[in-house]
Parts: sequence; C-alpha cells; structure tokens
Amino acid sequence: MTSSKITLGIETSCDETGVALYCSERGLIADALHSQVDLHAAYGGVVPEIASRDHIRMLLPLIQQLMDEAGVEKPDAIAYTAGPGLVGALMVGAGVANGLGMAWNCLVVPVHHMEGHLLAPMLEPNPPDFPFLALLVSGGHTLLIAVRALGQYEVLGTTLDDAAGEAFDKTAKLLGLAYPGGPLLAKLAEEGDDAAFDFPRPMLNRPTLDFSFSGLKTAVMLEVRKAEAAGHLDARRADIAASFQRAAVDTLVGKTIKAASSAGLIRLVVAGGVGANRLLRNDMAKRFPGEVFYPRFEFCTDNGAMIAVAGAMRLAEASDALEIKAVARWSLASLAVPTAV
Repeated sequence: MTSSKITLGIETSCDETGVALYCSERGLIADALHSQVDLHAAYGGVVPEIASRDHIRMLLPLIQQLMDEAGVEKPDAIAYTAGPGLVGALMVGAGVANGLGMAWNCLVVPVHHMEGHLLAPMLEPNPPDFPFLALLVSGGHTLLIAVRALGQYEVLGTTLDDAAGEAFDKTAKLLGLAYPGGPLLAKLAEEGDDAAFDFPRPMLNRPTLDFSFSGLKTAVMLEVRKAEAAGHLDARRADIAASFQRAAVDTLVGKTIKAASSAGLIRLVVAGGVGANRLLRNDMAKRFPGEVFYPRFEFCTDNGAMIAVAGAMRLAEASDALEIKAVARWSLASLAVPTAV
C-alpha cells in the first residue's frame, strides 16, 4: 500500500499564475490563483513578455502563501505545466519547479497543459471512470479525444482554424466588448434572441469530427458591418451575440454526440474555459445520451489544481533530475502510458 503523497502543482502556461496542493489520500488541500487580466486588458490580448514578467513576480510569493496557509513544510513532488503554451511563461514555472525540487529534494514531473484540463474533473466528488470522451474547449484549443486510460489518448477531432474560445473572444471584440470578451459575450447573449440570425454551423453535417469557426466568425463580422452601416448595431448587438453563441454551441454539441457514437463512449468530460459556458452545459445535459462530467467553474480556466492532480496521477514518471522543459506545441496524442509501480 502506497503512503500518502502531497503534490504541488504550478501553472504558468499563459496569463494565469496558478498553484495548488493535492494529496493522494485527501484530495485537493488548497489552491490559489493570480490573474493577469488587468495587465493585458489595455492591449486587447495577452502580451507574452508581460505575462512572463508577472509570473516571475508572483509565483514564489504565491507558493509561499499557499504552503503557509495549508501548513505544509514541503511537498513530496512538484508538477508543473511544461506545454503547450507561451515558452517564456512556461520557462518561469519550469525553472521554479526544478529549483524548488533541488532545494526540497523532491520529485519533479512535467505535465501537459491539456492533460491537466482533461483530468480536472478528477478533483470533483464524483469523478468519471475511464474510458470516456473528452471535449476540451479553450482559447487555444478545441479537441475531441477518446480517453481509454491515463496516457491512452486518441485525438478524434481538432480545430482547423480558430479555437472555440478564440472565436468567442474575437466575436466579442467585433461587438465592442472589453477583453477578455468570451464571458461578456455570453452574458450579453442572455438579453438577445438566438434565432434572430441564421449563422452557419460550420462542418456540422460533414463526416469529419474536426471543427472550423472562421466561417462563423466571418458571418458575424458581415452582420456587424451591416448593422453599423444602418446605424442599428446597438439595437442588434445582443441578438448577434445570442445567435453566434447558439451556432457555436450547436456545433460543439453536435460534433461531440457524433464523436461519442463513433468511438462507442457513453461518458463525456467537458473541460477548458468554454466549458464554463452555461448554454453549452445546459444543451449538453439535454442532448448527450450519457453521463456528462465537468470541473467546477473555477477549474475550467487555467489553474494549479488541475496540474497538481495530473502530476499526482503521473508520479511514476517523476524525476529528481534537473530538466527545464518548456514546449510551445505538444501533441496530446504523443503522451505515453505511465510505467506501472
């Protein structure tokens, strides 16, 4: 029987500095998150240099605060996001993780960012059993994955252009909403008529399980320009937002149901920032012919807890050797099955 182990998770792939402590017996002990939204808002998007500098400023104090509040002197292992993401931001987390690993003489395990999202529902009281289908939807990724077991991932579909979250943010920008626009668009959509505009459901009726949101975004842009030219944009903004969201959600749900049928899977995990979208959750609950699992809302976006639990599940691969691993692009399908212990 293995003894209880505590894993410190570190997330610095983009503009969120996340840390968490996860115990193999007790579950999540504590987590903390520092958001850089205010720093990047003036630029309308994430500035990589600013993101890296703020991770440097915040990461160690955040870890110290977390450890003190949890009453933990040192963890048994450290898990950090090694990719994909912004290389400069990733290197901050990798450097801190390996430095602390040497100082504390504990194991260090690099974690794939999307595997963290995929395993985030394992933090919940009713986690999914393997196998399951995963829909990972965020600002940088839209993936359908057949998850047979830990490390056994088959990518069934991906986006050919914009990710779902990126499409939400770009559409929000077209409508004059502040950064980050996705959540603001969803809120505005609550005031609109989602049948006001018949926007396309890209590739929904094609046999492929891949996604494409560029055509939907272009259709929205044309309607925005038409409304601006007529002086009606303010009156139609909520309807455009609602109709866009409906088209995007219909596409995501339709493709997911098709993927589940193709792969013969009856359980579904929906994770990533767009996984917090209420219309997506409601529609998936009504239409998916099986169980649907989500992380809690605060663990849909980037966070340290998902990295901690993913690292804890992969402790067999942890190493006490120094390795600064930071990978901008990294296929989830390339992950190996961990060695049995």
